[in-house]
Amino acid sequence: MRIETYGQQLEITPALRDYVEEKLRRLDRHFDQPISARVQLGLHKPNHRAAADLTVPGRTLHAEAEAQTMYAAIDLLADKLDRQILKHKEKTQDYQAPRVLPDVG
Repeated sequence: MRIETYGQQLEITPALRDYVEEKLRRLDRHFDQPISARVQLGLHKPNHRAAADLTVPGRTLHAEAEAQTMYAAIDLLADKLDRQILKHKEKTQDYQAPRVLPDVG
């Protein structure tokens, strides 16, 4: 997984970069193909804001999160992206492999 992290009027410290990579690394388990993410961190007073564009096979997902601390915003962002990926995979699997109902008899 390739993760690009940048700040909007905010300096990205190595600790923040490592935390973003750690949290988003779990999203990689959903796909065999490589995925990439662009994460923007910023301050939207009084809250901290994290936004990401995640490029997965067949789609680009976007999520935003705000919280009191940057670490909490990153946690919320990772959770939102995880839910979006699961929903995307569910839709593509339903479309590609229609379900066959068992014979009842």
